[in-house]
Amino acid sequence: MSFFIDSHVHLDDPKYTSDREAVIHRAFDTGVNWLIQIGTDIPSDEFAIQLAEQYPTIYATVSIHPHDANAFDESSYIKLRTLAQHPKVVAIGETGLDYHYDFSPREIQRTVFRRLMELAAELNKPVVIHSRAANRDTLHILTEYQGKVTGVMHCFSGDELMMKECIQLGYYISIAGPVTYPNSARLQELVKKIPIPRLSIETDSPYLAPQSYRGKRNEPAYVIDIAKKIAELRGLTASDIGRIAAINAKLLFGISVPDEPKIAYPIRNSLYLNITNRCTNQCYFCVRFYTDYVMGHNLRLKIEPTTEEIIAAIGDPKQYEEVVFCGYGEPTLRLDVMKTVARWLKEQGVKVRLDTNGHGNLIHQRNIVPELVGLIDSVSISLDAENQEQYMKICKPQFGEPTFQAVIDFIKECKKLLPEVSVTVVGVPEVSEINCRKLADTLGVKFRFRVYNEVG
Repeated sequence: MSFFIDSHVHLDDPKYTSDREAVIHRAFDTGVNWLIQIGTDIPSDEFAIQLAEQYPTIYATVSIHPHDANAFDESSYIKLRTLAQHPKVVAIGETGLDYHYDFSPREIQRTVFRRLMELAAELNKPVVIHSRAANRDTLHILTEYQGKVTGVMHCFSGDELMMKECIQLGYYISIAGPVTYPNSARLQELVKKIPIPRLSIETDSPYLAPQSYRGKRNEPAYVIDIAKKIAELRGLTASDIGRIAAINAKLLFGISVPDEPKIAYPIRNSLYLNITNRCTNQCYFCVRFYTDYVMGHNLRLKIEPTTEEIIAAIGDPKQYEEVVFCGYGEPTLRLDVMKTVARWLKEQGVKVRLDTNGHGNLIHQRNIVPELVGLIDSVSISLDAENQEQYMKICKPQFGEPTFQAVIDFIKECKKLLPEVSVTVVGVPEVSEINCRKLADTLGVKFRFRVYNEVG
């Protein structure tokens, strides 16, 4: 099921006076389940809270926009601080700096920005950051509050260096309608480089309508157009992007979205099967040590699923290009379950792939590859090193020093008996892509270099 969030809307704008309720329900009807109504001054802050009280899946932020910083005083701060403690207020913002219009003096903008960052730190709330023609000063102030405040860079328009610096400071990068514009090649290239766990999407309605609606009033339903464009750039589906952005917003803002651990989880046109969280490696780069999520899917199992539960979670496998045994653990630890499910999948005429660390023969103290014949069409084996010493340092296998050679032997056995074999290497600093590629060539198998911290 697809679900989307529009993380930045201004439904208090007069452009919605005649049909605001219809706009909201149109968003819900098209699959945009959650909206975050942004406050920019005391009246809009109050409106945001009222709207959030009216709709269970609308949330509010409160702030003073940099345009209005000149009007900020102690009484407005006291009022804002009170509003910020409402249970449906999820952030302080939008706040920041705007040197493009300079509606308020820059020094006053910076003073108000710092005051609101202090409020966010005090109340333990994230911030929604507006930065226009003020990147250096924005980063300087964000750095002052590093470790105290996190948040999201609203309608990001900075360069790659700023994006990386913001992410290092703990911020999410939010992409809006301009990514769909024909002249946005630079932004589109940047979107390809945003780490998936730090991606956010928004419409900034009623502004910045996507290309299909350019020149017209923007509205939350159009966030799906933005998701489609990002999906095209990232080689994913719009549903993938919607799910990822919704989970990221949940993590940032503390809002509630469907979050049960997944047994079967789709990415692109493949279905992945998460049958165990146990693994015989302790690779320092492994995502399971840092987060419960891959591409917006919660993979932290509470208990290992039975064969029947796995098949039930799959549903109709024919709708996917392939079904892949690959979750937060090593699938061959549950070899019998894996074989039973694979047999059922082959009876449905489905292509089956196994992603493995190559420890299967060590785990079961026998050559398991012949048992995979007719069940597994493709196997991808995590090589992750070019020699034993490197493998021990990076992967810390429970079977010790013999493990690397055992993985090599497993690759050779798969090459003999299975239709398609590849090895993968994660691009961590210790690893030479060239040397690992040469090793794969020697073994006669395909090679894929995986970007560090880009899982799924």
